Amino acid sequence: MCKIPTKSVQRRLAYNARNAQQDKARLSQIICAKILALDEYQQARTVLWYLHCRSEVHTYQTVISELLNHDKQVVIPYCTKDSLGNNHLGLWHLQDESELCAGTWNILEPPKERWGEPGKEIAIEQIDVAIVPGVAFDAQGGRLGNGAGYYDRLFACLAAKSKLMGICFDSQIFAQIPMQEFDVYMHTVITETQIYKCRGR
Repeated sequence: MCKIPTKSVQRRLAYNARNAQQDKARLSQIICAKILALDEYQQARTVLWYLHCRSEVHTYQTVISELLNHDKQVVIPYCTKDSLGNNHLGLWHLQDESELCAGTWNILEPPKERWGEPGKEIAIEQIDVAIVPGVAFDAQGGRLGNGAGYYDRLFACLAAKSKLMGICFDSQIFAQIPMQEFDVYMHTVITETQIYKCRGR
């Protein structure tokens, strides 16, 4: 029986694979189009979309601009801290691209002076579908993140109805991600060639 590489080893391998991925813009368009066609997505009212950075699957110029003209409530996360000082994702109702500026790790986010603004912050229970980035995934829905815990804390607070859709390139799919008891599985993982129906939470 083959030994599963540790998370740190898998993370390094996945970063290398993602950085070396060719034709990211075109493949990102394919992945995002698959998401939009899924029944779970079409039936959703409030959808969380991450805004990509570095070599992640592109979401911003690929799909976000178009989504703002649809009938869904588009929510984007931003990196902040909770009252105990833990890493925490704020949830912002995005209505216009002019609301965004470069923030932590140069990821687009609402300006800090507007964080917590009434009418713009979305309650986590409203999220119907969350589009989730990852360093690597497996076909069962296992996810390997960057290690900062932002999304882990988000997953723990989502409503039972919320569907988790991990997206990545084929090159980021591993045979098995080492999962611990508190780790959360995706309901679906989407790549440029595959839609994996997974075990979910």
